[in-house]
Amino acid sequence: MATIRRAKPDEAQLLSDLALLSKAQWDYSEDILACRDALSIDENYILKNHVFVMEEDRKMLGFFAFLIKNGQAALDFMYLNPEFIGRGYGKMLWSHVVDKAKELDIRGFTIDSDPNARGFYERMGAVVIGETPSTVFTDRALPLLKYVVS
Repeated sequence: MATIRRAKPDEAQLLSDLALLSKAQWDYSEDILACRDALSIDENYILKNHVFVMEEDRKMLGFFAFLIKNGQAALDFMYLNPEFIGRGYGKMLWSHVVDKAKELDIRGFTIDSDPNARGFYERMGAVVIGETPSTVFTDRALPLLKYVVS
């Protein structure tokens, strides 16, 4: 059974690698290398933000992070190990996202979504509220979604 726990600062590189691996499953080719910095997490990020790992039998399945800035919450990271995609773990990870939001008294949060993940977030109840500029590619915009925690 998958469990959730706070990320440890010394797992920063593992989380960064998992984010890059998960992003690469969308077959972005050489573009994925440009995403490396945007997908990197350091120890300081883990210490200052709400970062959680989902694991099963000591294997890291995925992780997510809330970033709270100026009183506004954002789902800053949510990545699943590609070998577990299509087996219900994404929905399970999302359930943990919502549970942690409630525990943290987050009533709603935004998601700067990868275009390929937009459908997943919409199926989970998030709604598109606009677009946000890509921090990696100046000629791209990302779907901006909002999820209201009930």
